Parts: sequence; structure tokens; C-alpha cells
Amino acid sequence: MANAMTSSTGGALVTMRGVGVFRSRRWLIEGVDLTIRPGEIITLIGPNGSGKTTTAKTAIGIVSADQGSVERSRDLVVGYVPQKLAVDRSLPMTVSRMMTLTTRAGAPAVDEALERVGIRHLRKAQVHDLSGGEFQRALLARAMLRRPNLLVLDEPVQGVDFSGEIALYELISDLRESEGCAVLLISHDLHVVMAKTDRVVCLNGHVCCAGSPSSVAASPAYRQLFGARAAEALALYRHDHDHTHLPDGQIAYGDHDHDGVACGGGDGRGHGHDRGHGHGHGHGHGDGNTALNGPAAPHSEEGAPAPRRATEHDHA
Repeated sequence: MANAMTSSTGGALVTMRGVGVFRSRRWLIEGVDLTIRPGEIITLIGPNGSGKTTTAKTAIGIVSADQGSVERSRDLVVGYVPQKLAVDRSLPMTVSRMMTLTTRAGAPAVDEALERVGIRHLRKAQVHDLSGGEFQRALLARAMLRRPNLLVLDEPVQGVDFSGEIALYELISDLRESEGCAVLLISHDLHVVMAKTDRVVCLNGHVCCAGSPSSVAASPAYRQLFGARAAEALALYRHDHDHTHLPDGQIAYGDHDHDGVACGGGDGRGHGHDRGHGHGHGHGHGDGNTALNGPAAPHSEEGAPAPRRATEHDHA
């Protein structure tokens, strides 16, 4: 049986040592070591069913470990954006009301949180009228309402088009800078790895490899899991850019001077931002127009994978 404890020493927010979770007669994760320190961004990557969500939930205490130990700081305050939130969009509910479903907060605090994510003007809007990007921003504001020092984001860009993904990743990075919180980010899309990610942890039931984005891409374990083409396609590059982030999560582009590789497809669209991307495409570009701009397909961490995006891989 695992040990879970709180501590005010050591400086880490969460420390997992040899953690395993056993459910339905199988190990979902086993032997996982993970340390989350204040102010850092950690990105968990891996195929469907690799244990990313289980690892994150175990780190913050939603799931109990059956093996190993989990140590959490006494000062830990978690803001959690789940992969799926059971909100019936057909019900009449304003954004401000959704913000306070599980957290008590006055109107000024709600307005401040919505302002931080750029959608204060939508506080009286109906949830069912929000775009995918606006809804994800509302969920992010709801998590920030708790003033967390650890923000856990499970697939935060699902249901958002590609330009909206970039805007949300920019926002997450900005929140880390302005609020000083650590970020544990679960990513299903290997074509985006934030340049400001301090560590990437590659999971497949256990930790296959961990380190900086570039060191993980060069790891034999990463290449074995995702294939040589995925590793070869992972490139860090910088864009000097002139663009505006719109409230709905879209990006209005100006003229761009690119230093490195443009990855927007054969139609000439660049990403228009300064960050590193992990390109894990398991497909040819053909005429240059790929499925990058479509919404992410839903999937289940522990269940059977749903129909996949064109940017996913066939795993051996």
C-alpha cells in the first residue's frame, strides 16, 4: 500500500516515488517517479492509455496509489482543469454561474479570474453559446479562482482549432509567469510542445524517458514509442511575430519574419509565435494541407481510444 503524506520541507510541491496504481486487475501505472517544483512547467506525453491522467490524478490525490509513496507540500493548492467536464450545455447557465459551481467566490473575484484569461466580457454569456476556445478559457479561469500554486491541465486544447491551441498555450505560459504557479500539462498532441516547458515526461505505463523537449526527442525510448519519423520531425524553432490574440482564442496575423521552420502547412500559414513545438506527425503532408487545424478527437485515458486525429501515430 502506498504512503501519502504532506510536508513543508524539501521545496517540492509534489514528489512521487515508485508509484503504481492497480485497477481492474491490471497496473495502470507502475514505478512512476515524478517531482513537481514551484513555478515549473512539466508536460506529460504518451499514447492513449499510457497513464497520463492517472499519473496527474495520483499526484494531486484524486486517485490513491497502490504502490510507492506520494509526498505533497502542506502549502499545496491545486487548480484542476479535467479532460472532460460534465456540464449540460443545453441548460441555461451563465459563465459566472459555472465559475462558482464548486468554489465560493464573490463577483469581484470572478471578474478578476475571467479578466486574467481574457473573457471578462463573457461573464453573463450562456455557456452553450461559447466557442471551444472560450469554453476552455472559462474552465481555466475557474481553476485560477482558487489561486493555485499548481495548475493541472488535462488536454486543455481539446475541441479548439489550431490557432486557438496556440493562443491557449500562450495564455498558460503567461499565467505561469504572472501567478508563479507550477503547471502540470497533459498533452495528447505531439505536434505542440511548449518552448517554456521545463521538463517533458514520456509515459507508457511507466516513465520511458524524461528531460528537456530536445533531450526527450533524442531518446531511444521516445523513438521506440513514437517512431523514428516522429523523432526526426520534432524541431525547436523560433518565430519573430506580429499578431494579436483575440478574445475567442483566435489569432489575427500580421507580417511574419521566421527564423527557423514554418510549420503551418502548404498554404503558407505559420504558427506566428515564439515557442518550441514537438512535431510528432505520423503522416505525409501530401499537398501541404494537413488535419492540424481540426479539433482534437476525444479519447479516454483508461478506455478504448476514440477515432484519432491525422496527427496521431500508429503504435507498435
